[in-house]
Amino acid sequence: MRPRAILPAVAALALVSACAGGDPIRADNDPDGQGAEPVRYVALGDSYTSAPGAGRAVGTPPGCARSDNNYPRLVATELAAEDFTDASCGGATTEHLTAPQETAEGTNPPQLTAVTSRTTLVTVGIGGNDLGLVELATQCAELAGEGGSCGEGAEVGDRIGDLVSPVASVVEQISAEAPAAQVLVVGYPSILPADPARCAGTLPHDPADLAALHEGLDLLNRVLEEQANAHGARFVDTAGPTRGHHVCTPEGERWVEGLDSTTGAAPLHPTARGQRAMADAVLNAVRN
Repeated sequence: MRPRAILPAVAALALVSACAGGDPIRADNDPDGQGAEPVRYVALGDSYTSAPGAGRAVGTPPGCARSDNNYPRLVATELAAEDFTDASCGGATTEHLTAPQETAEGTNPPQLTAVTSRTTLVTVGIGGNDLGLVELATQCAELAGEGGSCGEGAEVGDRIGDLVSPVASVVEQISAEAPAAQVLVVGYPSILPADPARCAGTLPHDPADLAALHEGLDLLNRVLEEQANAHGARFVDTAGPTRGHHVCTPEGERWVEGLDSTTGAAPLHPTARGQRAMADAVLNAVRN
């Protein structure tokens, strides 16, 4: 993992002390007066972006479960963003980019309202809840505990086609709201290994279910990449950088929680180390 950039004190202070939600974070991203383009960053997405339990809870509404060390905040800190708004929210679907989202603790406004013509960078990580992948993995685990399996119910191929149009629409609308912005569609990290046998003794799932869920995640990332490329955005691969750190690796090497959390991060979601790896992937895309 590459070392973190050293920030001016004013940037670090502003980013640590501010909260997410509707209140943007501001910092000086050109301390040397070199005329660098100010970074005005908006993060959109679901719980893989908000990172429930991966750090200290921040932002409003509380029901969005944003952590203070999710990848958008890490990215904003290292880029010394002049403005930063984290509009992500746990449980969000593509619908919640343009419609309010009701949570157990408040309503999150339509996420796209945070994007303006002044925005220079947008990241969006969305689609997993449209397919219900985490819920499906949990259901398959429950069935396995009863001696059953999801069988064909674990396959998401038929649902993938319904995701193409919403993802395309999201990317198009972001570009329409912020025509000068760099738009990055952030993929999902490696949750499961390609070989389900590696999960023996770690997950209760039927190996066939694990193989189908792994394929579903690959299909989801493929759709995100294709639609990003087709609509003028860039895809950020986070599966590659997190491969080898999935839920079935030893606890000290795991960057994605299993069914039972040991770090406080939500089950089947990135830990703080996983969020760091996702942030590095996004930063590489921004800088390259």
